[in-house]
Amino acid sequence: MKKEKIKFKESYENIISIENLLEAWKEFVKGKRNKKDVQIFQMRLMDNIFSLHRELLNHTYKHGGYQAFKINDPKPRDIHKAIVRDRLLHHAIYRKLYPFFDRIFITDSYSCRNNKGTHKAINRFRQFTYIVSKNNTQTCWILKCDIRKFFANIDHEILLEILREYVLDKNIIWLLENVIESFTSPRPLLNERGSGNVGLPLGNLTSQLFVNIYMNKFDQFVKHKLKVKCYIRYADDFVIFSEDKSWLEKQINPIKQVLYNELKLEMHPDKIFVKTINSGVDFLGMVNFFDHRILRTKTKKRMFKKLAKREEDLKDNLISEESFNQSWRSYLGVLGHCKGWKIARKLTPD
Repeated sequence: MKKEKIKFKESYENIISIENLLEAWKEFVKGKRNKKDVQIFQMRLMDNIFSLHRELLNHTYKHGGYQAFKINDPKPRDIHKAIVRDRLLHHAIYRKLYPFFDRIFITDSYSCRNNKGTHKAINRFRQFTYIVSKNNTQTCWILKCDIRKFFANIDHEILLEILREYVLDKNIIWLLENVIESFTSPRPLLNERGSGNVGLPLGNLTSQLFVNIYMNKFDQFVKHKLKVKCYIRYADDFVIFSEDKSWLEKQINPIKQVLYNELKLEMHPDKIFVKTINSGVDFLGMVNFFDHRILRTKTKKRMFKKLAKREEDLKDNLISEESFNQSWRSYLGVLGHCKGWKIARKLTPD
């Protein structure tokens, strides 16, 4: 007997309420009070919140456009930033939807979730290597995959279909559709057969939740159809552990088919590997071995380059000593999660 999905029970009125918008503002404004657009919005805060609430209540609200810019994190990424009132609404939506959807996600999905993150994912990686290798007494094989152009390929209609499975309130769906359809990417070759829009903006808080909701369908397939016990996903990167190399290789085609047929996603053909833990597996910026992990060479070079730049900025009085020390401490914190004492010694002044 098929288990019925639990339903989202919050009302549209609760999401758009003045109280929720005010709580969302408190969360949104942290660390942004010196931003000019935030200051302008705050000068007439209550007027702006009442105006936003009224538009949402009357269904006259329309999401605004985006300011585009590029970052290197570490590879070049296109970020799209919404205006303040839209970002405030993203927080209001997120604070109501996240607690519900977080309950349906698998334990080993680690991206953009409370009490998760990269360090916990890497620690879980180590735990799975111990389990599968039976404390290094047998070979542990790992299938590592990466999804091509992940955010740019999220299909809007598929995402909305998934959301409708959990959210029955048509007003909430109208609101979510307004946010989702506010942004589109050029349709990739993979999705040429589709007619709807694709793509989510990297700058939206809601996008972080939407991609986890989207990929939950795949996570459930891996756990319940493929019956995989040792599986970790972080955004578009995922790994599966097994003592059987040929079994892992046989899973590649079913995984490709489900990603393509169900979610219109494609694995990056150059980033599919089946390797042993003893040969070192690159995952989330670390090269992982059975009993230790080291920083990826590119990550190490980038760290030295960034710190050298911060040091120059300090000498030129472009940043404060506290700001420099904060960067230095954060790098030492990263090194604390791997075999990085030699690098830490180079970073530490005499």
